[in-house]
Amino acid sequence: MFGKRGSDDSSRKAPEFRQPVTVPVETVVAPRPSTPIAPQQASAPAAAPARRMVDAPSMVAEPKRAPRERGESYYDTKSQVFSALIDTIDLSQLAKLDPESAREEIRDIVNDIIAIKNFAMSIAEQEDLLEDICNDVLGYGPLEPLLARDDIADIMVNGSRNVYIEVNGQVETTGIRFRDNQQLLNICQRIVSQVGRRVDESSPICDARLPDGSRVNVIAPPLAIDGTALTIRKFKKDKLTLDQLVRFGAISPEGAEVLKIIGRVRCNVVISGSTGSGKTTLLNCLTNYVDRQERVITCEDSAELQLQQPHVVRLETRPPNLEGEGEVTMRDLVRNCLRMRPDRIIVGEVRGPEVFDLLQAMNTGHDGSMGTIHSNSPRECLNRMESMVAMGGYTLPQKTVREIIVGSVDVIIQAARLRDGSRRITHITEVVGMEGDVIITQDLVLYNIKGEDMNGRLIGEHVSTGIGRPHFWERARYYGEEQRLATALEAMEKRAG
Repeated sequence: MFGKRGSDDSSRKAPEFRQPVTVPVETVVAPRPSTPIAPQQASAPAAAPARRMVDAPSMVAEPKRAPRERGESYYDTKSQVFSALIDTIDLSQLAKLDPESAREEIRDIVNDIIAIKNFAMSIAEQEDLLEDICNDVLGYGPLEPLLARDDIADIMVNGSRNVYIEVNGQVETTGIRFRDNQQLLNICQRIVSQVGRRVDESSPICDARLPDGSRVNVIAPPLAIDGTALTIRKFKKDKLTLDQLVRFGAISPEGAEVLKIIGRVRCNVVISGSTGSGKTTLLNCLTNYVDRQERVITCEDSAELQLQQPHVVRLETRPPNLEGEGEVTMRDLVRNCLRMRPDRIIVGEVRGPEVFDLLQAMNTGHDGSMGTIHSNSPRECLNRMESMVAMGGYTLPQKTVREIIVGSVDVIIQAARLRDGSRRITHITEVVGMEGDVIITQDLVLYNIKGEDMNGRLIGEHVSTGIGRPHFWERARYYGEEQRLATALEAMEKRAG
């Protein structure tokens, strides 16, 4: 189906249907599979090495290994092979193949090009070259080995030559680089185009997502001075649960039990935390305890929530088009979903005036609604909600706004990323009521830091504040969960004692 020809070997004949392609391969948007493709054994020339799936990931995991360090000669060779591949392959025919077959065809042609041009390469370099070029044509180029690793939380690309990752809460540099800034921008365009968005000089900022729900942010020149900046917040392939968060130390077993009850009895919950503290992960965990009979509607800027319930409607905002028209804001979505007969409304992230519509929904029969807000403490979360209501142009008295908040929000859960990189739930706080003009809250669970170990890891524990009957006790009784709640609080108090 594909022609292979080498300009340096006149004895090779290209098939008659062969049509040279001169456009850069990055301009072709090829769908990326939701799971990594397992490479197949290629029928390569005798000089071609046996394939090893671990080559690319191991190179990323240990970038300082001397045998796998990539110098300028490697990238020069790759550029020559890539150019020869573009002159050889028919991309329109390649697009008709399934990903595995397309990968095999590319590997065969690249092996032939290497043999024809007689490049001096080690087995490891040749295998890396095959994988890199397949990723450039079919996937996300140098990002592919990083996306395949499940231990990476964030990928941060600062221009074509600087790529950082976060592993176990710590930021590390990698040996990954792009051919040039244009290749990086083309890969960013490939990512955002899959969700109907664009990034270029006229629209240099874009939020998007990968097929697995991972969050993507792109900011391109001229706003990014040193080249396109790409940030990917990766989600694990296996969705986390509260029980797993207990094993990671993010919450105690008794605290997790309290959170399960909060999700089950339809408390209105706001998850507060700084960037990267795990708010979305915690929100995903809480939604596991929503009854499967409930109709849940989610509103997000870029869809990343991974709910397990069968009756879920997912809504996503839309940026304006080239003419500046057609924008659909978060507030539009929240208002519209009130007409869609929801049992619960979940807002991925509350950033502005839509907080007023969410509070109204919580206060008018949509118990169990949830959202996340950027703030550093439960008290600051309440202040931010007041500020965001004011952003909507409402001229309500301060006391009235606070009364709306008190009547709407039942629980604030504070998540934090500590200085050692670990993520912890530091507060489970109830909104109790008002005394005069002041909102009254009470903490059920707190995280106390005691010190740090020899490796600089913080040592702490989740403790009960001694509240034996929370404000949502009657709600727990209504759902038949009061005994379970009492047991969890009692167990936590005994542990503290």
